[in-house]
Amino acid sequence: MRKMILFAGLILLSATGSRAQDTPAAEVSAGYSYLRLGVSNGINENGGSISIAGNVNRWLGLVADVGGYHASPFGVGFNTLTYMGGPRFSYRSSSRVTPFAQVLLGGARTSASAFGMSGSTNGFAYSAGGGVDLGLTKHIALRPQLDYIGMRVGGGTVNTVRGSFGIVFRFGNR
Repeated sequence: MRKMILFAGLILLSATGSRAQDTPAAEVSAGYSYLRLGVSNGINENGGSISIAGNVNRWLGLVADVGGYHASPFGVGFNTLTYMGGPRFSYRSSSRVTPFAQVLLGGARTSASAFGMSGSTNGFAYSAGGGVDLGLTKHIALRPQLDYIGMRVGGGTVNTVRGSFGIVFRFGNR
């Protein structure tokens, strides 16, 4: 009986080690993003976003996210650039499906141009959202993601929603 308990303990310990190897040391993602700048009566912008994450352990990563978006309704050009960073919390129970949530802080730059005139402003930005990594291989996954982004511009907050779909490249093991 004692040998059986010892054997079961060894199996459990070896399974824990193999599970820890499924956590990549770093992840880089890039993809298409749709940004709704100002939820009601807003502007639809298209663009892309890139994020880089270093994973501290199985569930915590530190993320840097940059996105650029553009729209030109009625001949008026609108551009938005977001740059934020913060923690990402991942639930790694499977190598195929990894849901995550993140909270990011940083900045945003918005600009508009029309009829030979232009203007821009910088402000504080914050984001809360999440998504899921759908593993294709050990090192590649697809990522649908949805985020709320608040941008403090001109004394007010512009409520923004971003939907993204991209590809993730995973590097190393943690």
